Amino acid sequence: MKEWFGEKILGLPQLASSNGRGVDDLIIYVHWLMLALFIGWTIYFLYAIRRFRSSRHPKADYHGVRGHTSNYLEVGVALVEAVLLIFVAVPIWARNVSQLPSPGESTVIQVVAQQFAWNVRYAGPDGVFGRQDMKFVASDNVFGVDPADASGKDDIQLLNEIHVPVNKPVIIYLSSKDVVHSLKIIAMRVCQDAIPGLRVPVWFTPTRIGRYQINCAQLCGNGHSAMSGGFLTVESPADFDKWLKSKSGAATSFE
Repeated sequence: MKEWFGEKILGLPQLASSNGRGVDDLIIYVHWLMLALFIGWTIYFLYAIRRFRSSRHPKADYHGVRGHTSNYLEVGVALVEAVLLIFVAVPIWARNVSQLPSPGESTVIQVVAQQFAWNVRYAGPDGVFGRQDMKFVASDNVFGVDPADASGKDDIQLLNEIHVPVNKPVIIYLSSKDVVHSLKIIAMRVCQDAIPGLRVPVWFTPTRIGRYQINCAQLCGNGHSAMSGGFLTVESPADFDKWLKSKSGAATSFE
């Protein structure tokens, strides 16, 4: 019933991650509440028009409401909203910000946003990211990789292209080179600000193979629309391994 209501009535976009289910559930619960309020207030409105029509009450009553039914209804609505906030919204937020999966069991990616593209970095065949330092950051070294560190020689750097295996947690360490951007992958129900000087973790578990658009949800300049040129490709573990091997040894820096 929930899925039908979300897809057919609300028109929610395709869901392709396991942790996005809680987000959709919250959206559906809030709309059920809004629907109940809409129906309830419409019925009351029609009742009031009929009950207090001028032909029945030619003389105005300046005393107003004498009962407390409206107060009880308002308290009831506030309680439902509190339940949605405390028992649905807050737990979803807490799981996503404090319960990151183990990096050893996840696909770990670094992403640095810039005007107007997404820089993507994977650890190479050795599975270890090269050492980084802010002093090495330059137009041709967005991630600030230490050129003297052997572990970084095989790291893979791409532009606007993220590949991940299906049914395996993905951890993205997100930052920005210039202004505030916001990584938004609608199908994964992911939206996280990319802030200069900070490396913010965001994670999801993709459950459906496909190609999904990456958007920037923060107005970041005249070329903001170009940030939608990034794509996330979810594929089988075998196809992902094949893709990763094809990129190994051909790491490229982008300006």
